[in-house]
Amino acid sequence: MKSIVTRFRAYQLGSAGSSFSYFADGHFTVLEGRLTEASKPCLVREMANCGVETADTLHITSWDSDHCSASEMADLLLLTRPGKIEYPGYEPHSDRAKECLAIIRVYSEKQRSSNRSAQLQAITPEYIGSLPQSEALAFRDVLYHPRRIDEWCSNNNSTVKFFRRGSFNLLSLGDVESADISAGLRRDKYLSRETDVMILAHHGADNGFTNKSFLERIEPSLAICSSDFDNQHDHPRDEVRKLLHEQGIRLMTTKTGDIIVKSIGDHTGVFRAINLQANSTEISSQCDFEAKKKRLLSYNADTRRQMYTPRPAYRSL
Repeated sequence: MKSIVTRFRAYQLGSAGSSFSYFADGHFTVLEGRLTEASKPCLVREMANCGVETADTLHITSWDSDHCSASEMADLLLLTRPGKIEYPGYEPHSDRAKECLAIIRVYSEKQRSSNRSAQLQAITPEYIGSLPQSEALAFRDVLYHPRRIDEWCSNNNSTVKFFRRGSFNLLSLGDVESADISAGLRRDKYLSRETDVMILAHHGADNGFTNKSFLERIEPSLAICSSDFDNQHDHPRDEVRKLLHEQGIRLMTTKTGDIIVKSIGDHTGVFRAINLQANSTEISSQCDFEAKKKRLLSYNADTRRQMYTPRPAYRSL
């Protein structure tokens, strides 16, 4: 297995919402369009730790203000200067969401006159359908959803993306709620065989998506909850906490502080998860894991080929 320095970070915002970053194989992705006074210095340090001055990609899963803030977007773009922005493929449903999209488009136009252009990509069902099928062991990032636009529940139009370039893999679920979406994802053999770290859907809400069948199949080592300490919805919900405990899945939440997950040793499949104390570098808890990819690549080629035949219909970047 190739040695790949890999880092994931979940940022404590000091307000309701989500902000993450994932660094693997030299590629730095910012997940969600949030940047607060609390998270900014941590993001600056994380980029320095990864040895990058700009982000390769800004990936936004939802137009909801807790995922994409119009008042914070310009500062985030100025700080990270992403070369690509993946944004939700459904129509913004509020004035603030429309303002976010306008700021993104202005940024792209300004970058055209500089020496660093910015590609914009709406993640629509049509775009996902146009992507080529991924080869089983190429370990490219994969877009799974939206397969269609839900006119009744905008949360179900959130982008679902599987980050699998690194020595451990990350599943980002946005705000999806539907049990049908959950059932479709759990049937995918790549997700069940390769998911190490999972960002809980809709901040750990008990809405039917995160159910026993899904967790039994996907079986991540670690679940991440982005939740403010004083959040009114009490995320993650007790029902979800209980399911995670029953399945032996470790839970860490940004209620405690930032969460850092990083490859250790020779960076070929062993990783350490650290939950920091709020506004500090002091450790609240930590745990080490072995990535599923490490075990998978220990099998011989014939065994791996049999495991991944026939290929499922999913699309890779």
